Amino acid sequence: MRVREWDPRSASAAEVRSLVETVNAVLAADLPDDPPWRDVQVRDYLAETMPGERRITWVAEDDRLPEGESKIFAHVSILLLGDIGVLEVLVRPELRRRGLGRQLVAVAARRAYLEGFSSIGVEAIGGTTAIPFYESLGFEREYVETRGVLNLDSVDWLALGGMASGISPGYRIEYHPGGPPDHLLEAYARAKAEAQHDDEDLELAPRSSDPQRLRDSIETLHRRGLKPYIVLAIHEATGAVAGLTEVVVPAQHPERADQYDTIVVREHRGYGIDRAIKARMLFELRAAEPTLRQVQTWNAQHNESMLKVNAELGYQSDRDWYEYIADVTQLVQSLELS
Repeated sequence: MRVREWDPRSASAAEVRSLVETVNAVLAADLPDDPPWRDVQVRDYLAETMPGERRITWVAEDDRLPEGESKIFAHVSILLLGDIGVLEVLVRPELRRRGLGRQLVAVAARRAYLEGFSSIGVEAIGGTTAIPFYESLGFEREYVETRGVLNLDSVDWLALGGMASGISPGYRIEYHPGGPPDHLLEAYARAKAEAQHDDEDLELAPRSSDPQRLRDSIETLHRRGLKPYIVLAIHEATGAVAGLTEVVVPAQHPERADQYDTIVVREHRGYGIDRAIKARMLFELRAAEPTLRQVQTWNAQHNESMLKVNAELGYQSDRDWYEYIADVTQLVQSLELS
């Protein structure tokens, strides 16, 4: 087995296809109800990063064949952002429990150490072998989210229409496929900035709350094959963005969309904005994405109000997702000693 640093920009088409096969093998074992990935804009998805971020990637492959011609059995990447590195490890199920995952984590942790990062974070899916694996390496659990999945064919569209129109007077709802318009970027960024102060998670995927960074981030989503849809609640008296919800439809699995932020600015809470904007979003998605079958979202277990809204919309909870963190120096030392 050979482990080498890997650049998706220069990788062969065969390598990218092989990586997609590994991703789908992992999904089949760990999340069998999730849709498989398609080999559509996968290179772009892996190569592009948000402003100010860098991703370094390695693959494990059959060393009997030349580089670029071998099958990829495992993949590790570390996304360097802010003061933390975010780890992602994928190992084909038939090759687990042989030390390969530990070897890949060691490679990425060593690079994070050399890059001057003090912490590594990682997301692990409840009910999978990732939980005991990361805990055995010394990662400590910091945060828990619950994933909910909505099947669009089970939505009560009549009831949803009532939710979409249930916003209080003084607000209007706007739909913006592709991202917010330029004249709303600053107001949009202010709403995002407020929500950052309310969260307690590890910020493994931090929000863009500066207008220029927000614009750049939306352009990056498009380059990665992630089509954003935005629904806003506008306070008519001030023109402020009182609430927003974001859904992204990935080219890699277009039948299941990802819910990103849903935010209601503190002074505008209690006016039915959260239900109205999320309900309106579902109507727009049904029209814009005819192949879409599901939407998935993640919420902190303490966020009872949003969990209630999602339940009313028809989301069903299916898995807990855990965020772990480790000290880079300690991790490197323990892996070198083991």
